Amino acid sequence: MLTPSQKGSIAEAAIVAAAVKLGIGVSKPVNEGLRYDLIFDLERLTRVQCKWAVRMHDVIYVRCYSCRRTRDGVLRRVYAEGEIDAIAAYCAYLDQCYFIPFERLFAQAVIQLRLAPTKNNQHARVNWANEYEFAATLRTV
Repeated sequence: MLTPSQKGSIAEAAIVAAAVKLGIGVSKPVNEGLRYDLIFDLERLTRVQCKWAVRMHDVIYVRCYSCRRTRDGVLRRVYAEGEIDAIAAYCAYLDQCYFIPFERLFAQAVIQLRLAPTKNNQHARVNWANEYEFAATLRTV
């Protein structure tokens, strides 16, 4: 059983490796405590928050918030505009990285990426996982 810190480290390492394989420059901030983990050198510098993604059935779930303990309990904060430019998520089950620009998050606490069609054939507002894979998404950024 991996700890949250171990999952975060594994996700970050996989995301860095996937970005470098695509020829993207990656930098890591020197100081801790920022809302983002990495900086991608795309057409402009892009602040990226790394996440561990979980697969359940035909859906990959990516948390779009941070959690930390305070003396009053657990504080959960969604990412606000201006804090990050994108979320990069690593799904260990599929060994795949996903890149989700901030404007696609719609202020959601969790974004769902579908691997297969819905049972009711819904197509509106469905986030297809293959559209967010690193090779597909970062090619268009």
